[in-house]
Amino acid sequence: MNRPHPNSPLELPADDRAASPYTGYTRAHWEAAADGLLRAAWQWATPGSALLDLPGRPSASGVRSDGLEGYARTFLAAAFRVAGADGKDPHGWLDRYADGLAAGTRTPGRDDAESWPLILDHTVFGQPMVESASVAIGLRLTRPWLWDRLDPAVQDRAEEWLRGALRHTPAPNNWYLFPYSVAGFLESVGRADAETARARERAQDLMEGWYRGQGWYADGDGRAFDHYNGWALHLYPVLDAHLSGDAELSAHYGARLREHLEGFALLFGGDGAPIHFGRSLTYRFAAGAAVGLGALTGDTPLTPGASRRVISGSLRYFLDRGATGTDGLLNLGWHGPHDATLQPYSGPASPYWASKAFVSLLAPADHPLWTATEEPAPSEGPDRVLALPAPGLLVQSTRADGIVRLHNHGSDHVRPHEGESAVADDPLYSRQAYSTVTGPTARANPADNHLSVVVAGTRSGRRAIRPLGAGGGEGWGWAASWHRPVFAGGAPMVPGLRVESVTVVRGRYELRAHRVLGAPHGARVEQTGWATGAGSPVTSALHGLHGWESRDEVRAPQGTAYTPWAVLPRLGADAEGTVVLVALASLSAEPGAEALDGVVSGVNVDGDSVEVCWAEDSATTRIVFGQVTVTHG
Repeated sequence: MNRPHPNSPLELPADDRAASPYTGYTRAHWEAAADGLLRAAWQWATPGSALLDLPGRPSASGVRSDGLEGYARTFLAAAFRVAGADGKDPHGWLDRYADGLAAGTRTPGRDDAESWPLILDHTVFGQPMVESASVAIGLRLTRPWLWDRLDPAVQDRAEEWLRGALRHTPAPNNWYLFPYSVAGFLESVGRADAETARARERAQDLMEGWYRGQGWYADGDGRAFDHYNGWALHLYPVLDAHLSGDAELSAHYGARLREHLEGFALLFGGDGAPIHFGRSLTYRFAAGAAVGLGALTGDTPLTPGASRRVISGSLRYFLDRGATGTDGLLNLGWHGPHDATLQPYSGPASPYWASKAFVSLLAPADHPLWTATEEPAPSEGPDRVLALPAPGLLVQSTRADGIVRLHNHGSDHVRPHEGESAVADDPLYSRQAYSTVTGPTARANPADNHLSVVVAGTRSGRRAIRPLGAGGGEGWGWAASWHRPVFAGGAPMVPGLRVESVTVVRGRYELRAHRVLGAPHGARVEQTGWATGAGSPVTSALHGLHGWESRDEVRAPQGTAYTPWAVLPRLGADAEGTVVLVALASLSAEPGAEALDGVVSGVNVDGDSVEVCWAEDSATTRIVFGQVTVTHG
């Protein structure tokens, strides 16, 4: 018998700590969570079931598009739920979606109570193209129980509406996988033609150009590496190949998913939280979609028990922390509502892209994903340091406190056609480091984990990030990059001003070294650390080792996704010409963690070379700027 969840109106079974000693969650919990989310959302359906007009402020695309979003994204959850149960639909979800499909496609584009908006170019209220992929995948998954039972006229109308995705221009990123998914569905029901072939070929060609190695895709022609890798760039092609039975495509895309999970699976903390980095974080437990998909298809380095630990840990993390309100609806935010987490395209139904996590339900009840006993997640093993040169990321996890940190030396949100204006600075990409227990401060507050050059009272931003390498060895790692400081006030940039940055990590410690070149007379340099809240069990420390002249703390009254109010440590120094600065940072939840002033026994800076001796074992880290090299031993 299901019981109300203590922090959500969802009714879930009692914990099963024998099968799932870490999370208590089983397949039954996943089915119950899907049913509960669907039940709450369907209270807001239009009479004809075509739109789910969830309460809240509309997105930039408008109320009608938001209603379609509600239908399409919840349809994904229902489709995974029913298809994974081999058509068993005890709550009659598919009848509702069949009615909605008939009503929504009857007169598309008409301004009435049910009609779906047309699919147009991404520049013309293009959100329906995104939702077309969810509709298509939902129909493909449930074909025997929904599509095949539709009146032929409804099938034809649905096809005509979906073909709008093939005839209009997507955004220049993962959006090309939406017509790809639509075309895959149409071909699966015998409606293939030159139009569907073009859409699939175009997406496949772009994917090859966006693939940068180590299982990571750039989200478009720039350098955006984030959660879209898992819940879009891997999910759509791997799921399509799995459903079609295409062995060649399954091998091609599956190998990349397996390699991606080698690193990505480490980005979930001991409490189940995914790394708080990149846009669209209100999709929450969708972060686990790639892990569940890998377990389903076999394209994973994880054992079934570890896979379930990651996905169930992520689902439980959010349900335990207020992701649904008292009405049972997923709210816009991270734990609970949080405006700074959102993008302009976020509307009331946007969080339901979290439905992608329910891809795990395609694994039947007797699949090892559900029958194996839960095992520790990768972050619950020994302390790990993982360098990912392809995306320019450095991952650091510590078992004692379960915290995972991501040091960013390669992912930004600058698209190829854009300049580097600091006006568009994005806290979800521009900071040096992110974690599973801290979120970046809001744009209007002091920036955490940031090296800024202050010129004429204006602090610089970090936009385009140029990676300079990453590597390491047993128990340590490094990553490096350079950026051109840009300014939102006064002159947008200073000629010749450049910052080279190197992060070296071991244990819970982060050695942060910078070389600032071309600093003008009167400039000042500041380095901030991790932002934490009052009374938080997490401690942020920042200690100057070379070049820094002052230390203080600054407040971030808008807080982060983890705390309504935050404080962060800051170092400062005057700078002119070329200066080298070295600091030690730490983020820890270990009780009684020692102060940083005794961790390093010596620092020597000679021109462009930095040598740091560690007190514990007398190991030496050597950094050489310019053509960056880092050694440790």
